[in-house]
Amino acid sequence: MIHNRIGTKLGIWMMSLFLMVILLLGTAIDRMFTNFHHTELKNNVNEMTTHFVMMASSPENTVDHSLDAFAAFSKVSIFIINNQGIVTAHSGEHDASDHSFIHEKDVQNIFAGKTVNMIHTDPNQNRYFVSGMVVPTSGAHQENNQAIYVLASTQHMDESISRIRSLLLLSGTGALLLALGVTWISAQILSRPLLQMEKATRKIAAGDLETRLAIKNRDEVGSLAEAINDLAIDLQRYRDSRQEFFANISHELRTPITYLEGYAKVVKEKLYSSEDEKDKYLGIIQDEAGRLQRLVNDLFELAKMEEGKISLSLEWIDLRDIVQSSVRKLEWKVKEKGLTIQTVFDEAIPLIQGDGLRIEQIMLNILDNAIRYTDQGSISIHIHKSVEHVQLSIIDTGMGIPEEELPFLFDRFYRIEKSRSRQFGGTGLGLSIAKKLINLHGGQIQVSSKLGNGTRFDIYFPLDAEQEDEDAKN
Repeated sequence: MIHNRIGTKLGIWMMSLFLMVILLLGTAIDRMFTNFHHTELKNNVNEMTTHFVMMASSPENTVDHSLDAFAAFSKVSIFIINNQGIVTAHSGEHDASDHSFIHEKDVQNIFAGKTVNMIHTDPNQNRYFVSGMVVPTSGAHQENNQAIYVLASTQHMDESISRIRSLLLLSGTGALLLALGVTWISAQILSRPLLQMEKATRKIAAGDLETRLAIKNRDEVGSLAEAINDLAIDLQRYRDSRQEFFANISHELRTPITYLEGYAKVVKEKLYSSEDEKDKYLGIIQDEAGRLQRLVNDLFELAKMEEGKISLSLEWIDLRDIVQSSVRKLEWKVKEKGLTIQTVFDEAIPLIQGDGLRIEQIMLNILDNAIRYTDQGSISIHIHKSVEHVQLSIIDTGMGIPEEELPFLFDRFYRIEKSRSRQFGGTGLGLSIAKKLINLHGGQIQVSSKLGNGTRFDIYFPLDAEQEDEDAKN
């Protein structure tokens, strides 16, 4: 079994994302609750300190008695110091000998009227929130100023924060495990089509061109699967057409070569009974040599066009002249079969840009095809001008083409009535060459036919913008 590397990568990326989100979220929540508890404790202790300061500054209250009572009630420890930083009174559970929270700089700030807040850890590792304020006095004797330090234990705050952190850790672990499961399932689901496509492409590369993907996703993955299926179809069509091409080439070459070899042997060994019979065999040799020459020429032309090596000598040409020239060249074939050719042209046919010889080749190929498959009746050629193009139509009254074979009409070596192909002759490349030449001119060709009622070819050559303007001026 192939290791699902892409699934693993997807899983790692998704887990990394989940982990980052969980860590950031957990950190934010922890800081939020920590700041909240710290602020609440700070505000409470400062309020108590302010209250004690007001009590201590009142001459009506006994400071020591009040300190003891309020310290016991509020569960805090109170230190009173003078302006030298010496403790003059103490109340509460905190060790009276621990003065490490009293710093000279803080004492100066307090007696300067500032409030001092800090976190203090005693020798027993107990944490306290410390608030220090000066006790204001009235009169001119400032040397008796006092300050109050209030120490409140952070045990309840630390316990609350610890419980919150435990809850966050438990929730984060659960979320991480859930994310792990979701990530694994998602990675498998997301990577499964990609693995199927990998296997399919390997099969296609190995020559199994009938491989198809059954992925129907309506997203980029589905589009990629559809593209792979289209590629397999195109490759299969290419392979089949190539095999058919070689088979047709072999057949087309074998037949004239067989005739050439056979009748050349008859003439060489003088196996004929009269000069007329000899001339007949030589005629057959000449016809088959011509057929072979036409086949090679057509194949050469087709190969050049498919490789893009053919170039056009563009000039302004009149389609009517091309049509008339083509009709004259095939007139003997038309008379030989007892057919007639009619031409119908619009009065104002604009010039088009094209290669005159190549367009004549198009006409000759299509006309020759029409004459070959028309036994009686007529062939008509029409030229019409529209807004964007010049339309050239060739209509015959021949045998027609079955509708199911129309899509293959321009394929190489396609022939109507394959069982009678030898009777109608041709290389099967004329229409294919004609279509490629039309495409090179930027045109289009369409065909319509009904079996027994003839065939119609419509060729559309684009009009040049400058020529249209010229015609409009005229």
